Amino acid sequence: MHVDFHDETNSVDEAFVDLVERIIQFAATKEEVPAEAELSISFVDNKEIQELNRNYRQKDQATDVISFAMQELGEGEVEVLNEDLPVLLGDIIISVDMANAQAKEYDHSLEREFGFLALHGFLHLLGYDHSNKEDEKKMFSRQEEILHEYGLQRS
Repeated sequence: MHVDFHDETNSVDEAFVDLVERIIQFAATKEEVPAEAELSISFVDNKEIQELNRNYRQKDQATDVISFAMQELGEGEVEVLNEDLPVLLGDIIISVDMANAQAKEYDHSLEREFGFLALHGFLHLLGYDHSNKEDEKKMFSRQEEILHEYGLQRS
């Protein structure tokens, strides 16, 4: 699977980017994502993620991670299947400001927070959701299972 990274803050250490890449690849294997799949991960500040959250989710506040899935069909859209084309999963946007704040708030490493946020966004791209209690339980347990198997538990 190909992951395209964009650090719009110019502040994310290469080690964190490598960690996020390894966790996403690990999760992709666990979730049986096709090898030709593609996604992008962008690191932004609170101002940028607040703007995205306001424009696309009508919530005028900063958030930690937003996912834009490309595999979801909108109303009236027709699914196009072509095995020669890569599977475009979508985009994950992570707020570096929120990741730093939450790592401190939850008293765990920044590595754990970046890994958690990236995996959370990735699972959304795969169709997981937490809009009701049943879906939330399924998504969060899968998230913790993958983080635990990877070896990135809360410290």
